[in-house]
Amino acid sequence: MRVRIASVQYHLRRVKDFEEFEDQVNYVLTAASEYKPHFVLLPELFTIQLMSFIESSDAVKAIDELSKYKEKYEELLQKYAVDYNYYLIGGTHPTKVNNKIFNRAYLFTPEGKIFTQDKVHRTRWEKDPWQIEHGSELKVFKTIYCPISILVCYDVEFPEVARVVSDAGTEIIFVPSYTDDRQGYLRVKYCCQARAIENQVYVVMASTVGNLPVANLRLHYGQANIFTPSDFPFSRDGIAAEGVINQEQIVIADLELDLLDENRIKGTTIPLMDKRQDVYSKVAIVENTG
Repeated sequence: MRVRIASVQYHLRRVKDFEEFEDQVNYVLTAASEYKPHFVLLPELFTIQLMSFIESSDAVKAIDELSKYKEKYEELLQKYAVDYNYYLIGGTHPTKVNNKIFNRAYLFTPEGKIFTQDKVHRTRWEKDPWQIEHGSELKVFKTIYCPISILVCYDVEFPEVARVVSDAGTEIIFVPSYTDDRQGYLRVKYCCQARAIENQVYVVMASTVGNLPVANLRLHYGQANIFTPSDFPFSRDGIAAEGVINQEQIVIADLELDLLDENRIKGTTIPLMDKRQDVYSKVAIVENTG
């Protein structure tokens, strides 16, 4: 089976109200629909664009205020998933639960259902100044095409996380990302490529680009990428598609799901089959060579 993926390099620019934000989202998601994708990915925390008109000198209060747009955010993105008949991984939005804020990813289905995945690992700035809580569960979502998972930005830098969802059947890992500099972007990019090779899965990454006149959120450096395993049946460099750094655009690629099954059995290397769980469960032996 072949699926078409659209990954969005979302350009952050100042907006004066929610309606102006809605106009940009409409443009991006309508443009993506014209390519008839099965899945569309938006970046992590792209809704921080709303902080253009939220007082942000107090980071905790600003995030709390942003979280109040949850219902509007859900209503807006749910509509596009239903109207255009694609699965929409709607980036992430700060979400308040029992007085705690989570960096929560949302999956909107063509049937109008909404599923979530909380970010498991927090970066320094999520711990302080934003005081965001970490999630504690990993999920695999069974779509009509294949099982998928969402690892939010920093989460993909931990090989154990991707292995857990891959062992549970995931074939496409979606990575909504937000990075402010080249080094941060490359950390996420290289880890996405590594996870695709290690687990013989497709990995899709989306980034924010542009700038915002908001404290601690001014700079954004990113690129959308669609990665494949590194073997003969796939793209030469293990990259099915990639955007132009820091430019607003939508990256499109067709992915053959059947190739994953074949590669996991007949690949030049077969890391999923060859993994040594019996060794991984042991504690490393430390030997003194001095």
